[in-house]
Amino acid sequence: MHLKQRMHVRELVLDNCRSNEGKIKGLSEEFVNLEFLSLINVGLISVSKLPKLGKLKKLELSDNRISDGLDVLAEKLPNLTHLNLNIPKVLKQRTTPHSTISLSTPPLCIPV
Repeated sequence: MHLKQRMHVRELVLDNCRSNEGKIKGLSEEFVNLEFLSLINVGLISVSKLPKLGKLKKLELSDNRISDGLDVLAEKLPNLTHLNLNIPKVLKQRTTPHSTISLSTPPLCIPV
């Protein structure tokens, strides 16, 4: 995909694509208008290598084994309002298999 095409993409679903050491090949800061990104079951163990995506609002990360890097999301994804995680593999604080976390004020957790 050429740079001009990446600039127009608003939604990107890369479910079941495999990550390489925490990076998704082709996913870069060039997706300047990306608002929705789905990375379900891509083998992520950290989100620290995600590119900065200033317009991203929704991020799907279910079915990964993420153990760190969540602290950088606010910096890399400043407009993120919804984050969907597989809670038992990430936080292990709830018994529900999936939750949607709304990052808008006030924070809200909604079991799916």
